[in-house]
Amino acid sequence: MQRRKFLRNSSAAGLAVSSIFNVIPATKANANSFNNDNSFPLDETTIDALRQAMQSGKYSSRSITDMYLKQIAAIDKNGPVLNALIELNPDALSIAEQMDAERKAGKVRGPMHGIPVLVKDNINTGDKMMTTAGTSALEGNHAAKDAFIIQQLRASGAVLLGKTNLSEWANFRSTRSCSGWSSRGRQTKCPYILNRNPSGSSAGSGAAVAANLCVVAIGTETDGSVVSPSAVNGIVGIKPTVGLLSRSGIIPISATQDTAGPMARTVKDAAILLSALTGVDEEDTVTKNSMGKVQKDYTVFLDVNALKNKRVGIEKSFLDGNTDIVALYKEAINVLKNQGATIVEIELKKAVSNLSDAEFTVLQYEFKDGVNKYLSTSNAKVKSLQEVIDFNKKNENTAMPFFKQEILEMCQAKGDLNSSEYKEALNKTLSSRLIIDDLIADNKLDAICGVTNGLACCIDLINGDYDTGFSFSTPAAIAGYPHITVPMGMVHNLPLGFSFMGTPYSEAQLISFAYSYEQASKKRQAPLFLPDNLM
Repeated sequence: MQRRKFLRNSSAAGLAVSSIFNVIPATKANANSFNNDNSFPLDETTIDALRQAMQSGKYSSRSITDMYLKQIAAIDKNGPVLNALIELNPDALSIAEQMDAERKAGKVRGPMHGIPVLVKDNINTGDKMMTTAGTSALEGNHAAKDAFIIQQLRASGAVLLGKTNLSEWANFRSTRSCSGWSSRGRQTKCPYILNRNPSGSSAGSGAAVAANLCVVAIGTETDGSVVSPSAVNGIVGIKPTVGLLSRSGIIPISATQDTAGPMARTVKDAAILLSALTGVDEEDTVTKNSMGKVQKDYTVFLDVNALKNKRVGIEKSFLDGNTDIVALYKEAINVLKNQGATIVEIELKKAVSNLSDAEFTVLQYEFKDGVNKYLSTSNAKVKSLQEVIDFNKKNENTAMPFFKQEILEMCQAKGDLNSSEYKEALNKTLSSRLIIDDLIADNKLDAICGVTNGLACCIDLINGDYDTGFSFSTPAAIAGYPHITVPMGMVHNLPLGFSFMGTPYSEAQLISFAYSYEQASKKRQAPLFLPDNLM
């Protein structure tokens, strides 16, 4: 959830352990002492490379998992202290050993077999790890069972490596929060420049994938929380159509906008993980809409020539602004042209600009309703949103040392989902679907593209995030439509993302376009862990 978007666009203008490690402050000295000489054998690896290594016997799932665990410890003990992880899975090595035994016996479940995966800490795992949304109020919440997507992940043979830090309550707590900060995990940092914010709310997933602490991770999004940290951390992120992936067992914000999504360094790896997570879930009835529309394997759509003879809408507003960003945007557009696409300038952001107030109203009502339902059946010590608010007030020095909980209090003040205010706001936000559909139909478009968002802002726990001037997550988020971001290039050692969005369940086509662009541009760059400035 990109909280700063509400500060700019809505009436909201006028989210017991601090870490799994005994961390030390990230100073120039210890950041520069980190061995960043590409000696880590799994740097920039892919799922295919890990699969081949396991098939050949070069590595086992256990040895791969162990290497990642050691790299995580090296980063957060002796290096930049990213705070990307909030908890490690004590059973990770034993799961890996089980996957190795199955492989030895001739049973390989699929492409994710034996692959370690990190999971955002608002997704239930029915194991020894907690699920807390980063808040100390939920510390001790051990889920009774896996979220549906985690059941799918385990069935694929993946190894649950650990939980990633996030913006507390998925960045839906305060009007001046700092993305990537949680009372349980503290501040996640951008691995490109360590005093920069990794964005949120899937901050830890984005930073961990970028820093090679895993090959793939799972994030969640309500509005920007997968695509924004993916773009800011120089990786690929897929925000699927709402309903493609189940939300049961995920701490909610919005029943109409929430979805999980894969985060990876390549389009192919993101497609592999997406394929493993899909499925109809009786506990999330929205997933029934995906029947007959889900692809069993999204990698079959990877086509370097996918953009040929396609019509792509280019968001016109991004052609003005920061000259460095505009230059990269124009370069990306030229890549599309060189791949055979016809370019059509459009103005989608302007068309949906009046929907932000309605979106925020919808989210407040749905957050209160969803969180109360989640907490009432959880193993958390707080059983309602009001109890969370009360806990934070009683533990203000540790739970709210920098920013407070205005959004939680706004939500608590709302009524139920029968409120006329909620229904009117929901109807208004749903008009976004007609706006996007008409724009695509009238211009005969196959996809819409834009700059995902601006450069990483500086970490500021006192004032919170500031507006970087660019954001393209809202149209697809409000509509519940798919959105994919791919690395677009670097400005002053900071990554930018290039977005592809389309109509419901068009993931296969968007993945093919994103892959074509990725292979033609090759803009992914590994982070340098620069200490705290550009000098």
